[in-house]
Amino acid sequence: MSDSSTHGRSPVRAGAEPFIAPGGRVGVLLSHGFTGSPASMVPWGRRLAELGHTVTVPLLPGHGTTWQEMNTTTWRDWYGELDAALTDLREQCDWVAVCGLSMGGALALRLAEQRPEDVDALVLVNPAIAMKRLDLKAVPLLSRVLPSIGGISNDIKQPGQDEVAYARTPLKALASQLQLWRDVRENLDRVTAPLLMFRSLEDHVVDATTADLVMKGVSSSQRELVELRDSYHVATLDHDAEFIMERSAQFIADHAPLP
Repeated sequence: MSDSSTHGRSPVRAGAEPFIAPGGRVGVLLSHGFTGSPASMVPWGRRLAELGHTVTVPLLPGHGTTWQEMNTTTWRDWYGELDAALTDLREQCDWVAVCGLSMGGALALRLAEQRPEDVDALVLVNPAIAMKRLDLKAVPLLSRVLPSIGGISNDIKQPGQDEVAYARTPLKALASQLQLWRDVRENLDRVTAPLLMFRSLEDHVVDATTADLVMKGVSSSQRELVELRDSYHVATLDHDAEFIMERSAQFIADHAPLP
């Protein structure tokens, strides 16, 4: 797994650094979302580390630096970073849960599709693999002539929170994310891991399409959808963050082998 110094030409922004906490034989891999950074996941990761788990929150390539740099990366780069982090965790741990926010949820689902023997449980927060927005269909063409559009960062109800994300949305990277979504949708039935999903009832970034697709499409015998009533998209930094931490910790405790 790369460290922050190898993520590209630009220095990593303060607060966007990756997080690693050595711990016991239960591992947790957490992935931030599109144009975001580990800042959205580190408080959750710290809480799980305090419980004795081995925790990793990678910085995905092209993130945490500049949106221009992100336009030089694709979903395969982002997935590759997470894939390598999972391999590292499997070498240290007997059991691993993968947690993802927004696009991080799509990447987590793909890991569960491609490596079912290595992903023992999934926790998703407002994951994205599809949206009803018709303007997304124009993104592949638009990305050839326009470098970026307005950003989607910090959709957080609670004041004073910052996910250290880009103020602009890089369009080449967005076009690549749409390819990731399609890939994940086509293989949802490969997902067999126990699944816990949180969905904000008021989310200004992702609509309800993904939650419906995932809940109907996965093959997991255990799957649960939990609604969040006091958070926007970045719920991991919002009013329901404490609830997400407690509920996910219990979910891991219920499924992970006893130490």
